[in-house]
Amino acid sequence: MDTESRDADARSLPSSADGSPPSGPREAEFRYGVVFLVILALVLFVIVAPSGNWPRAVAVGLAGGALVVSVATWRTRTPRLDVITLAVGGAVVVMVAGIAAGILSAAFAHAAVTLLVLAIPITLARGMTRLVTERGATLQAIAGALSIYLMLGLLFASVIAFISDLQSRPYFAQGPDVSNGDRVYYSFTVLTTTGFGDYTAATPLGHALAVLEMLAGQLFLVTVIGLLIGHYVRGESGDRSP
Repeated sequence: MDTESRDADARSLPSSADGSPPSGPREAEFRYGVVFLVILALVLFVIVAPSGNWPRAVAVGLAGGALVVSVATWRTRTPRLDVITLAVGGAVVVMVAGIAAGILSAAFAHAAVTLLVLAIPITLARGMTRLVTERGATLQAIAGALSIYLMLGLLFASVIAFISDLQSRPYFAQGPDVSNGDRVYYSFTVLTTTGFGDYTAATPLGHALAVLEMLAGQLFLVTVIGLLIGHYVRGESGDRSP
């Protein structure tokens, strides 16, 4: 009787095209390498791009593209996920068109990028949790962690821009004439504890934020990325052992 039940259960499971049982979600579903490349392009673009509607639209488009890919791959594909992906993609297209045409203001573009910067790590963390649970430490998981690391730099740059708009005195000791690209550049020199010194915070709040960013960057590298790389290397060594 037990044998018949097991045979019935096996027949009820969906099979692949060649008749073999499904092996679960493939790692290729998690395209975090693509997300990393898009976010890296966003970081570099924001640093070098001039001010204007089109550069702001491109920045929103890159951030939105990274979010769409991370949302589309956070779980097994379902009709509901397809609807969510299309909705997010449609909203991004509308925002990009409105910003490029000058219908949506620069303040809206800045707010949109900030919200996207916040949303991307959340979706990445959700998908990476599932990926690591099912597949362990993989190259895609490492790419996802590196993507979150880049988003930390952009997030702190957004916080700096917000503080600069609120306070009356300049945020930087070098004066008020600092572009958004300069803020992103400064944020990553702090995140990586490089500290060239060409831009320095002028206020106690700025100093505290710099310390917080340095700690966040180093702790994330040592814990999340370090652990993932360590597990990946040990897994690869185990696969090669006889």
